[in-house]
Amino acid sequence: MLRMRGLLRYALTAMPKRKQTKKRDNKKRSELAMQLLQELRGRVHAGHRIGVAVSGGADSVALLHLLLEIREQLGIVLFVIHFNHQLRGKASRGDEAFVRRLASQSGVPSFVHSEDVASRSKRERANLEDTARRARYAYFSRIAQQERLDRIAVAHTAEDQAETVLAHILRGTGLAGLGGIHPESGVVFRPMLGFRRADLRKYLRERRQLWREDATNRDTKRMRARIRHKLLPLLEKTFSPAAVEHLCQLARFARVDNEYLESGASTRVSARARKTPQGTQIKIGDLLGPHRKSEEIADESASARAQNRYAMASRMVRLLIESVRPRGGQISTVHVDAILALAEDTDSGKCVQVPGGVEVRREREWLVFRAVSESRESTANNYAIPVELSPGTATVAPGEHSYKLEFRVIDWPAQGRETNVTGAVLDLKVLGVPLVVRNWQPGDSVQLLGHQKRHKLSRLLNEVGVSRWEKVSWPVLTSGGRVAWIRSLGVAAEFAASNSTRKGVFIEEVPVK
Repeated sequence: MLRMRGLLRYALTAMPKRKQTKKRDNKKRSELAMQLLQELRGRVHAGHRIGVAVSGGADSVALLHLLLEIREQLGIVLFVIHFNHQLRGKASRGDEAFVRRLASQSGVPSFVHSEDVASRSKRERANLEDTARRARYAYFSRIAQQERLDRIAVAHTAEDQAETVLAHILRGTGLAGLGGIHPESGVVFRPMLGFRRADLRKYLRERRQLWREDATNRDTKRMRARIRHKLLPLLEKTFSPAAVEHLCQLARFARVDNEYLESGASTRVSARARKTPQGTQIKIGDLLGPHRKSEEIADESASARAQNRYAMASRMVRLLIESVRPRGGQISTVHVDAILALAEDTDSGKCVQVPGGVEVRREREWLVFRAVSESRESTANNYAIPVELSPGTATVAPGEHSYKLEFRVIDWPAQGRETNVTGAVLDLKVLGVPLVVRNWQPGDSVQLLGHQKRHKLSRLLNEVGVSRWEKVSWPVLTSGGRVAWIRSLGVAAEFAASNSTRKGVFIEEVPVK
């Protein structure tokens, strides 16, 4: 009897507890949705078409479900977006199929794109992870434009932010790197940077919603995986349980400070740098010298002023690199410092190679930033174009220059007044065949009109301020294989028009419109 009473008492007390637990779990789920709702207030508006980047992992699946919960309150229309990087074979195809089913079950239209990122990485000789990121976000931008999407939500979490900050610190970074993942970047926004992974997984389990696991996330040969599974848990357990929150807070502070400095650097680059056919260039004095006196503190020490100038100059260097860089690549403080050291060096002609296909060269008082590619160097800098004067005129566009060369046969000296500015007139009867416009080549030499002996073209071009970059594609006219004319230097003495000349060849440089 006593035993029966005890069982009855247990049953009566146990039943309400199960109901309370269920009620508390429902409240927990609504709290996550309400947290996201508050995060989206003012960032999305009624009628907005929102893409949701879904990889199939827990974080992106949770983001989709949370948005489904609050879409009516926000008045938004949802679309699922999936990018298949083709990096894990069957597993990648499984992720794509899973996302397609999830979108269909949720009643949400989906857009799926597949690309062989590994092959692209090899072609571009770029880091695989960086190539994947650029390919993914390029697709996001395209699909947003094609489908008139207002925003695309990406499911980065607080842990992603903390891991990114730690990765940047370990690799070596400045204030920009400490800023970690930005909440917004173009059409992409990241509303879950304040959410914890554990809460999202608990949310999915309570809804009995499956997700896909990427095995590479557990591969501790990768630095990111080591941070996720080893370093961050160690920091939370041994040093501070709030390590993730503190790293996210550091990122927020760093972004605010960096945006202020970046704005000033951008203004200065716009005012002081100039674009030329050879690249973007800036005077070294404008880069390293004092900026505005009004910005300097009267009692500031010399070392403090130097540090302030470094802070601004380093940002200007990064902006100049980005203005010409043809492809992605990790730019670190090592590269920036090397460029600043180049600026402080007094030797002209030295250069620094930067990831992403950029070369920075010092040319006298200038730093020149330009994109380089092997294919472009081989085609644009090396050319040989025959000149046919039989109709009396010819036009040649040498390499990738902003001008073309016009050759015109004229009566001499009757029309000599037309050549007063350039003096670029050759004697037609002295010219031989083939007549060819080509780029300068090492070993070229000439005796210019008015000179007593021959000189190497390399030396002569240096004397008139032609940089090494410009020199490799500098146009030269050859007659029967001998140098007859050089841009900016004039004609060779043996081919120059003289008192006995009856027909001259006038060379004029015409800008390309």
